[in-house]
Amino acid sequence: MIDMMHGQLLLLGLAAAGVLGSSLATLPRQDVTASGGGSPPLNFSDAAPLQPTTWNGKKYGCKCYLGQACWPSANDWKKLNATVGGNLLVDIPPGAPCHNTFQGPLGTVNTYSAAGCADVQANFANETWTVEKPAAELWTYWTNETCRPTVDPSAPCTLGYYPVYVILAKTKEHIKAGIDFARQKGVRMIVRNTGHDFIGRSTGWGSLVINTHSFQDVTWTKTYTGPGSYTGTAVKIGAGVQGRSILTQGHARNPPVVVVTGECPTVGIAGGFIQGGGHGPWTTLKGFSADNVLSFEVITASGQFTIANEAQNPDLFWALKGGGPASFAVILSVTMKTFPDVKSAGAILYINSTLTNDTNLWWSGMTSFHKYSNHFVDNGLYAYFEVLPQTLRVRPWVAIGKTAAQLKTILQPFLSELDTEKVPYEFAIKDFNTFYDLYIDMFEDEAAGGSALTGGWMFNHDDVANRNDQIINAMKTVLAPAPDVFGFMIGHLFNPGYGVPVANSATNPGWRNATDFLITTIIVEDGASLARKAYLQNTLTYKMDDALRNASRSGTTYVNEADPFQPNWQSHFWGSAYPQLKKTRSKWDPLGIFYAVSTPGTEDWQVIQDGTKLCKAL
Repeated sequence: MIDMMHGQLLLLGLAAAGVLGSSLATLPRQDVTASGGGSPPLNFSDAAPLQPTTWNGKKYGCKCYLGQACWPSANDWKKLNATVGGNLLVDIPPGAPCHNTFQGPLGTVNTYSAAGCADVQANFANETWTVEKPAAELWTYWTNETCRPTVDPSAPCTLGYYPVYVILAKTKEHIKAGIDFARQKGVRMIVRNTGHDFIGRSTGWGSLVINTHSFQDVTWTKTYTGPGSYTGTAVKIGAGVQGRSILTQGHARNPPVVVVTGECPTVGIAGGFIQGGGHGPWTTLKGFSADNVLSFEVITASGQFTIANEAQNPDLFWALKGGGPASFAVILSVTMKTFPDVKSAGAILYINSTLTNDTNLWWSGMTSFHKYSNHFVDNGLYAYFEVLPQTLRVRPWVAIGKTAAQLKTILQPFLSELDTEKVPYEFAIKDFNTFYDLYIDMFEDEAAGGSALTGGWMFNHDDVANRNDQIINAMKTVLAPAPDVFGFMIGHLFNPGYGVPVANSATNPGWRNATDFLITTIIVEDGASLARKAYLQNTLTYKMDDALRNASRSGTTYVNEADPFQPNWQSHFWGSAYPQLKKTRSKWDPLGIFYAVSTPGTEDWQVIQDGTKLCKAL
């Protein structure tokens, strides 16, 4: 509780002292209106202008930041705090209890606590602990690593790229107040649900974060009444509900039901996950999570509460289903199809250095595994696997609605090939009464607190069938892209087109022939310089991911788990859907009130001055 307690005290104390910010200047407003497609007009006439800035000889219009005349006054922040019921906090990084002081942009706060530091050190890698913090990121690279846990309390702790303020929203009115404030004052605004974010879209220097994690309402229905032709079972899920939570609640139903969630239990379902598409163990059978959405409740950039479904605001409805996180509206709730839970089977396989130190033999096993990946997904399977030097770890294969005997029959050609090639492996297989039982038993919690850069690419059926050797060579590049760089991969075998051949969402049409989505990762060492970070980013983009792109003809990758700085991200993330998404974005958020890197309509936006100010090129 040290974050919240000190944050509230600091906010109130500095506000009373009148040092939270300078008086708000009188600024001309931008007058932009648009039709809401069934909603009241989208009026942006109260929006503050961008601030003129020159950097490296180029002219920009930037969001408003602390220290500028445009920054909201102390009274402005006090009024916002009152509007949101006292839930406005000054953000303090989660590692602060291990430091004597937090030297924040609004003042210095004494933060050291022996008990608090012990808690931080014990839980910094715990996803569940991190999710509950006001503005923490599960993977810390994009925070600038300026206040990590330490055994030296005298070490400095600064804000880095964390937000200045956080609204711990408890009601939809709190979210609206934050959106309105950001629009009217010109400050950068970010939506944060769980902080489950590889590429920094949940944090940002000098910003106001709206935390939606408290929205935990869940409402089940046996008969969905529309709009649309679907009349089956459904569930309405609040913005903050996470994967394991909704699956657990579904398991308690009679009869038990499931929702298409991610494989990681801490992912929030309703927000950025679905806005990116949302893939998981049921995706081969039922498509992306976005393909299973029936309706959204949202707040727009103009501050409107509205509904998006087939009948109301259908353009917004389509765009929210995979069109990009934090791009079109803030999601309050999502209504999704549910499906009966069924008996399932799972299997695990390891080929690693405890079994063989023969590198060629290990790569032979890896080649066989990937060669059979079309076969796996064409039989309705899902698989989650990890690839490191001399390590292939498949945990698990998922066979929903199948027995262990049926799963073994599907896997047998691959296992027989390993036997023929004398590749040693460990293998286990098991029946489960429900998918939920498999999920709890075989899927593992991921770790938080690491600093890494993330990329990735999708291989489709044609890639696997005709270029598997090239893919394996590209994987070798990913694992050893440079003498001083270590890479690894996280793979997902699924095909949304198996069960949903034609998308009803804004996801890239290329996914409908998918086989393997591979995440690439570089660990970033503590204390890495700006030059080192730039070098690692270049290595990821132009060595590791470039090798994968060159081995593939899919042209496709996943917006939530890939390199946002790759060339032609628009086409790779959304394919032929991109032009319509950009047009829809210009209607619902023409001024960039919402921003997430490499999402529709952000071509002219850039974070300048070493990762600080968000600006638009003029």
